[in-house]
Amino acid sequence: MLRAAGIGVGDEVVVPAFGNVEVAEAVTLAGALPVFADIDPVSYCLDPAAVEAAITPRTAAVVAVHRFGRPADVVRLHALGQRLGLLVLEQGESEAPYDEIAQRRQRAGYLDARLKGVHTPEDTAGHTYQQYVVRVPGNGRPDRDAFARTVRARGVDARVPVKTPVHRLPGFRQCVSLPETERAADETLSLPVDASLTKREMQRIVAACNALGGLLQPAF
Repeated sequence: MLRAAGIGVGDEVVVPAFGNVEVAEAVTLAGALPVFADIDPVSYCLDPAAVEAAITPRTAAVVAVHRFGRPADVVRLHALGQRLGLLVLEQGESEAPYDEIAQRRQRAGYLDARLKGVHTPEDTAGHTYQQYVVRVPGNGRPDRDAFARTVRARGVDARVPVKTPVHRLPGFRQCVSLPETERAADETLSLPVDASLTKREMQRIVAACNALGGLLQPAF
């Protein structure tokens, strides 16, 4: 995709560090340099303001990745690309049938109304809930990991969506300030909202999480 667009040696491509390494790998395979920009804390997608701050005279493209079923702000990113003469590419997630999305949204609404002690995701337009990602309050990664272990022990398939941001991985390490990316990697946890979940399974998720609700307090 990047090579076909004329991206190559000497070019820089702005990408998110919160997510899979494949996007950064594709940039390096094209001979270009991935440059990491911070994310919006609500959408977990590239923050257009952070993208603009990361642009240099060598920047040739931006890759916007839609995350967890929530779309990136492509309107602002394409406007930025047009203004600065940059190529803006999108990487989407596999689309589910409408009925499946509707059932996931129903289950997400159930959790929104009942979960305590975690920060539930904002229900913004276009959110298909590919993953239902909450934030665990407390002292970052240690408390999030302890929370995850406890709810998993109670039969809930809770997963850490991004264990290590790409800019911290060997071969991609960069000295760059990405506070929202780091915070999201330390606090986020994905809870099940699969269309196949029964009401009893949804109740188990709520019970397991709420048993810990309010026990974790942020450090001051």
